[in-house]
Amino acid sequence: MKALPSPENTLGYRLYQYFQLTKPRVVSLIVFCAVIGMFLSVPGAVPPVVLVAATTGIALVAGAAAAVNCLIEQRIDAVMARTRGRPLPRGEVNSRQTLFFSGVIGGIGLSLLYWFVNPLTMWLTLATFVGYAIIYTIFLKPATPQNIVIGGASGAMPPILGWAAVTGEVTSEALLLFLIIFVWTPPHFWSLALYRTQEYAKAGMPMLPVTHGPEYTRLQILLYTILLVGVTIMPFVIQMSGLIYLASALLLGSVFLAYAIRMKLAYSDKLAHKTFRYSIWYLAALFAALLVDHYFRF
Repeated sequence: MKALPSPENTLGYRLYQYFQLTKPRVVSLIVFCAVIGMFLSVPGAVPPVVLVAATTGIALVAGAAAAVNCLIEQRIDAVMARTRGRPLPRGEVNSRQTLFFSGVIGGIGLSLLYWFVNPLTMWLTLATFVGYAIIYTIFLKPATPQNIVIGGASGAMPPILGWAAVTGEVTSEALLLFLIIFVWTPPHFWSLALYRTQEYAKAGMPMLPVTHGPEYTRLQILLYTILLVGVTIMPFVIQMSGLIYLASALLLGSVFLAYAIRMKLAYSDKLAHKTFRYSIWYLAALFAALLVDHYFRF
C-alpha cells in the first residue's frame, strides 16, 4: 500500500510557509493604511484599476521586504520565542529559496505599480523596500537603540504610497498621515520590546529597554504617546477632517495615553502586552475614522 505524503511535503503546506515569510499580519496593516491614503486623496471613488493594481503591488513589495527581513534575521529569530517558529529558523525553507521568492514577488509588485499605477509610486515603494529591508534591518537595528525611531520612516510610508498612486504627487496631507504613523511607531514597538527585553538581550539587539532600561523606555513611551495625541488632532486643525474624526482621535488617544500612564506608574509584562495589542487596533481604528469622516463629514 502506497504511503500518503506527509503534510510537510504537500504543495499547500509549502505555499503556506512562503506566505508566512511575508509577515501577513504586518502587511495587512500596511496595505490597509495605503488603501486609506488612496481614498483620502480624492473626494469621490478611486479608479478600480488603480485601486486593485496599487493594493496588489504595494502588498507584494511589502511581503518581499518582510521576506528579506526574515532572511537577514534568521539567526536572531531562532533564539527568540516570538519568532523561532518562522519558516527559516524551522528549516521549512532555505536562504536561496527565500531570496528567490522575495525577488519574484517584489519584481511583480514593482511592475504592477509602474505599468498600471504610475512611476512615482513605484519608485517610492522601492525606496520603502530599501529603507526597511536594507537600511533598517542591516544597519540600524543592530547598531542603535533609536533603530525603530529612524527606521520608522519606512513603516510610515504606506499612506504616502496610496496617495501618490491616485494623485501622482505627495502633498502636505499625505505627509501628515506619514507623521501620524511615524510618531505612533515608537510607543507601539517599545511596548513589545518591554516584555521581550530578555529575548532581545539574548539575541544581542540594542533595543531601548536593553540599553537604557525599562524605566527610561516607559518614560519615552509616555512622551511619544502624548506627542501622538497632539499630532492626530492636526488633520482637524488643517480642515482635512471633521468632527467624526476629531471625536474618534481624542477617544482613541485617551485610551492609548491611559495605557502609557499605567505602564509608567505600575508596569507589568501583561500590561505591556495589552498596550502593544491596543496600539495595533488603535492605528487601524484611527485610519478607519479618517475614512468615515472623509465621506460623512459634518
